[in-house]
Amino acid sequence: MNRILLVEDEGAIAQTIEFALRNEGFDTTHVLNGGEALRCFASETFDLAILDVGLPDIGGFALCRDLRRSRDLPVIFLTARGAEADRVLGLELGADDYVAKPFSPRELVARVRAVLRRSHGAMPNNGFAHDAAGHRIHFRGKLLELTRYEYGLLAALLQRPGAILSRAQLMDRVWGGDSDSSDRTVDTHIKTLRAKLRDIDADSDPIRTQRGLGYALQVD
Repeated sequence: MNRILLVEDEGAIAQTIEFALRNEGFDTTHVLNGGEALRCFASETFDLAILDVGLPDIGGFALCRDLRRSRDLPVIFLTARGAEADRVLGLELGADDYVAKPFSPRELVARVRAVLRRSHGAMPNNGFAHDAAGHRIHFRGKLLELTRYEYGLLAALLQRPGAILSRAQLMDRVWGGDSDSSDRTVDTHIKTLRAKLRDIDADSDPIRTQRGLGYALQVD
């Protein structure tokens, strides 16, 4: 059973979402603010988080950064804001989806299922299989021996195949608040990661450099 963390301060909306998710078989934990979410996340494991952008203590965007500093986690943002700038910011932070209020609970459940399909199990047509719970990634059927940061980089790219992730996004996702690291650190770890992929398949180069933008995982 997939576990969902719902962070929503509006009781009526949260109740509707909880009912829809539980009715579809999801184990759902609801908290009212970012502080409660961080405490809950520190002691429990979740497969996906649904975050309201306008929380009373920690904004949803900041909460997303904090949650992802300790482990990779698919995120769907909820917001009453319809501005394009907010949607773009959420997606640039690595959100897997963005749903504006009001919305259909059935649509949200469908989006949850789609995100979970993308984030768990084998990735189609590119040779990777990602065990997110076990922090293991296989390539062409072989287990990759990865460092913590190599795993974090590849997991971030696998979560959004085809999407370009900037060095700043990858730094935030993988290194978090480590001020001693720089953009050059990302390039160095991508280089060693590519070498390990070539050791398994010499002709394969699934990580694409997008000049001036960042990196993306090629989708065949």
